[in-house]
Order: sequence, then structure tokens, then C-alpha cells
Amino acid sequence: MTVYGYARTSTVEQVAGLADQIAKLKGAGCTDQSIYREQISSVKMEDRVEFAKVLRALTKGDVLVFSSLSRAARSMVHMVEIEAAVARAGATIRILELAIDTATPSGRLTFNLFASIAQFERENMLERQKVGIAAAKQRGAYTGRAPTAQAKSTKVLALIAKGLTKQEVADACSIGIASVYRILKASS
Repeated sequence: MTVYGYARTSTVEQVAGLADQIAKLKGAGCTDQSIYREQISSVKMEDRVEFAKVLRALTKGDVLVFSSLSRAARSMVHMVEIEAAVARAGATIRILELAIDTATPSGRLTFNLFASIAQFERENMLERQKVGIAAAKQRGAYTGRAPTAQAKSTKVLALIAKGLTKQEVADACSIGIASVYRILKASS
């Protein structure tokens, strides 16, 4: 069993914040070698190289420690996705700031309560959004997203008539090839 830690700050200037996280992670049983560090403002998973490395390193019985939820995920929904990936590896999560440890029954309960509340909030937000869109449509104030590819159908048809391939047309119009096929189908 290895206790891994993950520390992240948004900018290079936040050196003190990174040092504080590392100290907390060491206090939770992590070693210098088991702490993955990043100074990156993006929360897109594909940009977080060190985070991807620590996830790949996890094996059955390991623990992944974060000083706070904000260092790991942008939301509780996002954290649930991370926890699922960690669980698939047979590992558990500890979030120090929230005193959550998914290796214990009470830690799993607390984590799942937070996750349930986050899911509840998300579903409520989507419901409010639907109601708002319906009301706006009734008033004639909502027309939806403008169709980007369909607006280019004249140009698509003209380029096809010139003998360009469907992929060349898609590239020239900055649309997907599926959109080219839909435009061609609609025009025939």
C-alpha cells in the first residue's frame, strides 16, 4: 500500500500554497516521492499531466490524498468521476479539509452525501433551465442555438459543385464532415 498525494496551485506565483499543501500531505503519510505536484491553472483533465500520472500509479489498497476538494476537482460531480476512477484501481481517497476517507464506512457515507447533494443541485438547475427555456419560447424570446453548419449550406453546395471532396469542403467551411453529408442529403 502506498499513500500518494496530489498538490496543485493555479499559478507559479502560489509557491507558498503549494508548500502548505505538501506539508499537509506529508502529515497524512505521503513521502516526497509519492507526492505529485502541478502548477497549472487549467482544470481540464487532459492538461493535468501529473494528475494523470498519479491515477495510473494507483493499485489495489493505495490511498490518494488531497489537502482540499478544490485541489482535486472543480465540483463535487467532477470529484465523483475522479473517485470512480480511483475505485476502479482498487484505491481510496482521503480529502483532508473535509475529513473524508472513502476507506471507512463513515467516509463513504459522507462522500456519497456530498455527491448526492451535488447531483440533486445539478438536476434542479437543469429543471429550472427547462422551465426558463419553455417560458422564453412562449414569449417568443428564445429561438435556440443558431445552426452553424446549415447556415453554410450554400457554400457547401457550391464547393461540392466545383468538385472538392467532402472532407475538403468540411475543412474549407470549418464544419464536420457529417454536416456536409446532412446538407447534401437535405438538398437532394
